[in-house]
Amino acid sequence: MHSSFIIPHSSFCRPWLCAELPIMEYQKTWDLQHRLVEERVKGTLAGNVVLLLEHEPVFTLGRRGGQENLMVSPEFLRRSGIPVVHIERGGDITYHGPGQLVAYPIVNLKEAHIRVVDFVTALEEVMIRLAAQWDVEAERDPRNRGVWVGDNKLGSVGISVRRGVSYHGFAFNVHPSLDHFGWIHPCGLKGAGVTTLEMEAGREIFMHEVRAGARRCFEAVFGIQMQRIGWESLLATDEQGRLET
Repeated sequence: MHSSFIIPHSSFCRPWLCAELPIMEYQKTWDLQHRLVEERVKGTLAGNVVLLLEHEPVFTLGRRGGQENLMVSPEFLRRSGIPVVHIERGGDITYHGPGQLVAYPIVNLKEAHIRVVDFVTALEEVMIRLAAQWDVEAERDPRNRGVWVGDNKLGSVGISVRRGVSYHGFAFNVHPSLDHFGWIHPCGLKGAGVTTLEMEAGREIFMHEVRAGARRCFEAVFGIQMQRIGWESLLATDEQGRLET
């Protein structure tokens, strides 16, 4: 079910900025995404941006998500201290936590003349190629968007688009604890398993290597160069209100 997919290289004429964030509380990066989307729409952020990070433990419910796919009680969740956040991305429920690489591409799809379905397919391709760097063969599956190894999900994808600009993105399991996935039906699929890159590769894998690999895969799939920037600069603007990057 795997087929190679790349975006036509003429779609983007300038490098993408890549900001590597530490482990972050979900609300902070959600707010940052909204801000970057607005800056991209207004043109005060001239180029596309990819945020690479890990999250503190959180469950997110996409547009198709419902509490019925939570397998624990609200009281149990309250005691655990792990929040459940309803968000505007596509898809159902998923878990984010340390050891999972999350990529949020803030990309002007309208400007690049890229269809949403092709963009999602390209994000899957990034994950497929990323897994292949550790000799893990991940594939697409018609049951659900994302990438799979057999019947176990390795990476999920879900985006939203506002005025032609994408946000949200994908979550790729490098070495997270899988315990919390047992509290949910991941992506709303009963009986579906979850796996990690380390489990499939059978060896220890370091997150900084996966982040570097993700940058290379973005460049190959989208035909772009990535320019690394300090994530703190995304929070600063100059006197004209433009982001200082």
